[in-house]
Amino acid sequence: MRNSAKTAMGGMIAALSLTIMLLTAVIPYLQYALPAMSGALLVLMVIEISKKWALCTYAAVSILSFLILPNKEAAMVYCAFFGIYPILKPVLESKIKSNTLCWILKAIFFNIAAIASYSVIIYIFGIPLEETDELGKWGIPILLAMGNVMFVLYDICITRVVTLYLKRWQKKFRKLFKR
Repeated sequence: MRNSAKTAMGGMIAALSLTIMLLTAVIPYLQYALPAMSGALLVLMVIEISKKWALCTYAAVSILSFLILPNKEAAMVYCAFFGIYPILKPVLESKIKSNTLCWILKAIFFNIAAIASYSVIIYIFGIPLEETDELGKWGIPILLAMGNVMFVLYDICITRVVTLYLKRWQKKFRKLFKR
């Protein structure tokens, strides 16, 4: 693929990702699902071009999300986890042969990203976690446990979407960029 086609694809993925991220202003209840969908689009960049181009697209969407989105929490979870994870996932899975060790490392990455992003959200942006008021001192551990369950489901979904893409859609997608 020529650089112009790579740039065009990166621009389209970035624009679509940012559009999905902007929907968090319209549908605030999807402040985690929409960044997850937005990040999943980077799988196309990883498969069709390279991790380097995917990182550039991720950086562009992250910066623009912080500048444009009114929902800084959605921008932060995209930047800290959902945007980078689809790029990191194939690296971990190709380098680490032990499935158990790979899952442990992915879980550690998720937990560090979750704790770091919410620390920034609470202490730098000053956005309180209202969910923890009802649950008291167990609020944060319960939210982190629920986040880990959702992380496992997200990982499985990305794997299945990649498999589906490679089996059914890749040939059709590549035809679009040959013209």
